[in-house]
Amino acid sequence: MAQPRCRSVLITGCSRGIGLGLVRGLAAANPSPDFVFATCRYPEKAQELQQLSKQYSNIKLLQLDVVCENSIKKVVKEVEEIVGDKGLNCLINNAGINVLASLEEVTAETMLTIYETNTVAQLMVTKAFLPLLRKAAQLSTGMGCHRAAIINMSSLAASMQLVQANEMFLKVYPYRIAKTALNMITRCLAADLKSDGILCISLHPGWLQTDMGGNMAPMQVQEAIPGILSVLDRLGEKENGSFLDWQGETLPW
Repeated sequence: MAQPRCRSVLITGCSRGIGLGLVRGLAAANPSPDFVFATCRYPEKAQELQQLSKQYSNIKLLQLDVVCENSIKKVVKEVEEIVGDKGLNCLINNAGINVLASLEEVTAETMLTIYETNTVAQLMVTKAFLPLLRKAAQLSTGMGCHRAAIINMSSLAASMQLVQANEMFLKVYPYRIAKTALNMITRCLAADLKSDGILCISLHPGWLQTDMGGNMAPMQVQEAIPGILSVLDRLGEKENGSFLDWQGETLPW
């Protein structure tokens, strides 16, 4: 029996990199979601995203600044007007920033800035969309993106057990600490929302050649997207609260 289809997906941070790649991959998928809500801070400057929205009628381009409460409230209302009682099936918390900062370079200001965007904002965006995720969850059974799911874009750099194995990440203290905290959000949400039928995972998309990943990264975004979409498509109850990579492998916390 075929897996039920995911009708609606919202992705944060879509102007470039992984977010843009996910929008492109989802819009071109067969079957594709009815609605791919592509959000970013400055839609008017996101030329590739604008071109995609003209090419695919199911892409809805919306303005969202994840650290602005009013912006979050506005986008939730806009999405609700489109999806109505069917709710939102999948929220992908992808927006994030990175600043190079070793132990010698790190400052309190940098730590707080990264933590606000990469951790606090993900929780606040999720909290705001919970009513729509719950609406979607009430219309289906099982667990997965076909029903209701929260995907937190994390990183291998967040793994506490792999600190020794990944010394290159010692240059990004704020980023990796914020992503480790994001993983705890995933664990908390997975436990808290299980009774609602809402799944939550952390996903390491791979070390990719993006503005954040840099050009030393071994993979292009387009190489990772099919794997990520395949992982999302296969998610079920046993993956709830897990930390996976783009190939579906479980990573250590």
